[in-house]
Amino acid sequence: MTAGDDAPALGTPRVATGVGMFLGEGPLWDPIRGVLLWVDIEDGSVYRGVFAFGGSIEIQERIAFPDTAGTVAVAASGEMVVAGTRSLFFRAPDGAITAGPDLVSGEGRRFNDGKPDPQGRLVVGTKGPDGSDAETLLRVEADASVTVLDDDLTLANGLGWTADGRRLYTVDTLSRRIHVRDYDPDTGETGPRRVFLTLDGPGYPDGMTIDAEDHLWVAVWGGGRVLRISPAGEIVGRIDVPAPHTSSVAFAGPELDTMVITTAQENLTPEELAAAPLSGRLFTLRPGVRGTRPLLWAGRS
Repeated sequence: MTAGDDAPALGTPRVATGVGMFLGEGPLWDPIRGVLLWVDIEDGSVYRGVFAFGGSIEIQERIAFPDTAGTVAVAASGEMVVAGTRSLFFRAPDGAITAGPDLVSGEGRRFNDGKPDPQGRLVVGTKGPDGSDAETLLRVEADASVTVLDDDLTLANGLGWTADGRRLYTVDTLSRRIHVRDYDPDTGETGPRRVFLTLDGPGYPDGMTIDAEDHLWVAVWGGGRVLRISPAGEIVGRIDVPAPHTSSVAFAGPELDTMVITTAQENLTPEELAAAPLSGRLFTLRPGVRGTRPLLWAGRS
């Protein structure tokens, strides 16, 4: 039994893109420019799209970065930050791309998912070889210094803050755990980490977001679904997706009432891909609840 089998279905997603990503991830609504951003990690690409008829997404631009693209965040100015393999890359509004210093070390490790915190500081985690229990979750401060929040993870993945910014939820994928801790939205000071929920397999928790009612929405990699989880840790709904590697989820659109789900083709055999040909596409639906205000990156000082 897959986690959430007993939870009510919350709608049927529609296919939103005509092309598939190898490892689509990190959907993000840019509320200033009214566009959707997402990444194809191994391809090193950031995509920019707009909503079209019926919830479909029209791709306007593919922005190539000279590395992997684990996550993307955007500043009010339009400047982007992208987590590469070992360093952060910065794209100015005029399109110029520069690299920051190396922040990740070790063979086979790279940056993975991340988001800005309520003050715009980038919080980003790492992914290493399977079996690692030394992956990190880092916060890059306004002065470019780094604060280590965790250093004992199996695979740092999705994260999100409650509407008031005072709780931070983070996913540790290979342990199937979702953690929670208190968070000071002004200073970034954190309280002790504790296990919020451990998901049953098959499948692993991946990217996530939080809605305006402080419920988590967690994509299940290998489970082909997104779960809605209450603040009490109960699975209260599910969205079944016709792609087994459901990778991340976000609320988007001017009213933050459209859910965007990314999926991937990575690790699928030819037979599995033939059975799930929509793998790698983006999907959308209206779940009947709105998201929280998108958090913008503070930009470089």
